[in-house]
Amino acid sequence: MLLELGYIPIEEIAWGRKTMIEGNVLQIHREELIRKTRGEDARISSIAAELARPGESVRIIPVKDVIEPRVKVNGKGKIFPGLISGVETVGTGRTHVLRGCSVVIAGQIVGFQEGLIDMSGPGARYSCFSRLLNVVLVIEVKQGISQHEHEEALRLAGLRAAAYLGETGRNAEPVEMERFEFRQRLKSQDCGDDLPGVVYLYMLLSQGLLHDTYLYGRDVKDLLPTLISPTEVMDGALVSGNCVSACDKNTTYHHQNNPIVRELFRQDGIDLRFLGTVVSNANVTLQDKMRSAYYAVKLVELLGADGAVISKEGFGNPDADVVMYCAGLEEKGIRTVIVTDEFAGRDGASQSLADVTPHADAVVSTGNANERILLPAMNKVIGDIRVVEKIAGGQSGIMQRNDIQVELQAILGATNELGFEYLFSRGE
Repeated sequence: MLLELGYIPIEEIAWGRKTMIEGNVLQIHREELIRKTRGEDARISSIAAELARPGESVRIIPVKDVIEPRVKVNGKGKIFPGLISGVETVGTGRTHVLRGCSVVIAGQIVGFQEGLIDMSGPGARYSCFSRLLNVVLVIEVKQGISQHEHEEALRLAGLRAAAYLGETGRNAEPVEMERFEFRQRLKSQDCGDDLPGVVYLYMLLSQGLLHDTYLYGRDVKDLLPTLISPTEVMDGALVSGNCVSACDKNTTYHHQNNPIVRELFRQDGIDLRFLGTVVSNANVTLQDKMRSAYYAVKLVELLGADGAVISKEGFGNPDADVVMYCAGLEEKGIRTVIVTDEFAGRDGASQSLADVTPHADAVVSTGNANERILLPAMNKVIGDIRVVEKIAGGQSGIMQRNDIQVELQAILGATNELGFEYLFSRGE
């Protein structure tokens, strides 16, 4: 499968009379954006649109999702399949990317774990979203709908907004093109047998209760581990539906720009053979965890892998899943690396993961999410600052001060377990 990504740099965003790219400026017709975002969803009562730029004294809270605007120029499928388009397989053809900007969905809190983005100050260094030009949509929903309906309304609205803005890049000329070609190669068929074959095991949070991820529009909590092309990941097949701790939740933007997939492609044919991506879920019951672990290990072994990289999402319960995957792979002789964050307490002295195994002898840490940080007051808040006392990593009573002290887990993406952010480990 061959996918081309064409990058159109956006260096400024502004409200304008027409939604279009003019030079490197994304001009946005505010009222039309709101209309396209709402669509025909009667569950949405109001939408306010704001702009937030790097370096501004702006805090966005609470954040539900972040999406990169893109448009499918040619090839099979359309943007965000199974949700706002059909279910045809993506991952081939050409997709244009509006690089440097994003759609941020904020507003009424869905669960009690969504976090914040600071566009400046000490908190900004912990989130890549602080360095983007953000089109922020504050969405309010009608009273009486369920939390799951609330989440769905916001999720689909964000995808519609990103698709609307992405259309501006359809006829633009990219300044950079990247080609990603994935060929399924079993060890016995490949000419590069001297290189180790590596599989990426991509754990997706899927525990229900607003801990959901969508593959081609289907909630993955009932999914058996499945082999997909990594180009499908890069082309919008995965969408976030999570309302979990902000520090390590994978937003849709994270899925679109997964750095593990990119690095494995970069090393393919040089240091390793990239054999494919197995997407799996994080389950609730022990039986379901064991079923997925056995099945995922079988798929990785069938691919002839010598090694595997596992990333996970969330903490606590998913720690048990990742330990099962790791132990099962290592027992098959498949050397395994885990990418995870830690919840080691504010003093760093507690056990970092809820479960352990002696097989986990190659672990990349993306940081301790319990570390505290003092965030100064911002001149402008987009959303509702009062929820800072409810979100994970916040605490009761902090609204009594102008500045706020929270754990890193309150900052969106701070310890993202794809190795996306400021905190990471590197072996030399």
